[in-house]
Amino acid sequence: MLVALSIRDIVLIDRLSIDFTKGMTVLTGETGAGKSILLDSLSLALGGRGDSALVRQGAEQGDVTAVFEPGADHPVWAVLDESAIEAEGTLILRRIQSGDGRSRAFVNDSPVSVTLLRRIGATLVEIHGQHDDRALVDPAVHRALLDAFGRLDAEAAAVADNCRTLRKAETASAALRARIEAARTEADYLRSSVDELTTLAPQPDEEEALADRRQHLMRAERFAGDIAEAHDTIAGSTSPVPTLASLVRRLERKAPEAGGLLDEPVAALDRALNALEEAAMALERASAAADADPHELERTEERLFALRAAGRKYNLPVAELPALAEEMAATLAALDSGEEELGGLDKAVVAARARYEKAAAALSRKRSAAARELEKAVAEELPALKLERAGFMVTIESDPARISEAGIDEVSFDVRTNPGSRPGPLMKVASGGELARFLLAIKVALADRGSAPTLVFDEIDTAVGGAVADAIGARLSRLSSRVQVLSVTHAPQVAARSTSHLLVAKAAGKGTKTVLTDVVRLDDAKRREEIARMLAGATITDEARAAAERLILGAA
Repeated sequence: MLVALSIRDIVLIDRLSIDFTKGMTVLTGETGAGKSILLDSLSLALGGRGDSALVRQGAEQGDVTAVFEPGADHPVWAVLDESAIEAEGTLILRRIQSGDGRSRAFVNDSPVSVTLLRRIGATLVEIHGQHDDRALVDPAVHRALLDAFGRLDAEAAAVADNCRTLRKAETASAALRARIEAARTEADYLRSSVDELTTLAPQPDEEEALADRRQHLMRAERFAGDIAEAHDTIAGSTSPVPTLASLVRRLERKAPEAGGLLDEPVAALDRALNALEEAAMALERASAAADADPHELERTEERLFALRAAGRKYNLPVAELPALAEEMAATLAALDSGEEELGGLDKAVVAARARYEKAAAALSRKRSAAARELEKAVAEELPALKLERAGFMVTIESDPARISEAGIDEVSFDVRTNPGSRPGPLMKVASGGELARFLLAIKVALADRGSAPTLVFDEIDTAVGGAVADAIGARLSRLSSRVQVLSVTHAPQVAARSTSHLLVAKAAGKGTKTVLTDVVRLDDAKRREEIARMLAGATITDEARAAAERLILGAA
């Protein structure tokens, strides 16, 4: 419920704080006293449209704070949790309106967007009046209100769950079908590619290894001839080794006779022979190392070039060809197994649709029954509100083919003001006074179902009096046993049924001639006097006071 409203520098209000109680609170006062300013201020705090004209003349900004204490199960807590706003027990909505047209919004001192503030405010307060363009006159909420009246929230939630399950199953089936169709279109290409890559059998890091081997073989091929020629020169048929060896042997035989003259030449020739022998062995080893399979280079190049050609064909680095082969093979396997999987998904879609259709049809039947009950409940309220010739209809248009989280029904509240006339939407058919009374009748029928915890009625008793005004008061009083009711009224019959009475009046500001709006809570004596004024006008007579007393006692 609304606990308090604090207003600063809004139009004719300097500083004002109002505490509210449970039950039914009426706000009365002369025309122009500022009752509309109070409602405009509350609307601003609830996320209503801001306007620089709301800022009191001479002030830079206006400020409105509304304090609420919602129940523990109120949906506003889910909205706050979704928006990551910490709150517990008390909820404070604040709006600052600047004179330059800008405004700021806060929830429990956390800055929020006006859109979020409006969303939160809509769960806390409903404002109804002769020119109401929200709440009950909005067809978008009629289905939810009918579900609330028929206590069908659980069934509606089940339909929504079934709808989401069906859509999820349809999405999965459609996605797999699209993949299968795409794979089927490319099946021949995939098969030939898989065969090609399977035959090629590329290995990880194979390109680098082949390139290194190719370079080695190319180098070996270039040097092999020189090595062979060098080896043939040293150890072949033209080798100087036999000649040198023979020469060394002759010199060694003559050395004893030479008296040491040949020792050094013989030693040098021995070293030369040894060096030539070592060179020959080294050349043999080099020749063996360079003497690879003459076709190996060809085979290596063919393999390397084949891998690189495949990389160009598939526009991939050679290193990624193994992964591509696996991916293509998996796609083909998926194509083969996809038909079976698709069959399973299609069965899931059929089952989900059957569950949805069954739940939606059952909900639709219950909505039809609830609609007749709501029509009956509203019809019972209309005669006392001087709408005995009027009718209220709940129109349900059902389409079994419709799939939505709300079910197969479109619901609207229509009225007929005279027998034989064509029913139509509330806002188009009912006049201002009729609209207000229709709204009250509907709201009483709905009671606390599908309702915000605080209801505000703005002069819905305008242009009625006597028994009709008393009937309006009685119904507002009945509503206040379930929800908090605030009513701006000019009808003494309505005021007499209140549990709390606030008088809105103009008064001169302190130390200034400026006229400001003030609000005073009336005790029993002042309340009787105010109701007497509402009955008598400017001059309050004893008869008016007595009549006021009778109204109060009769409403008790």
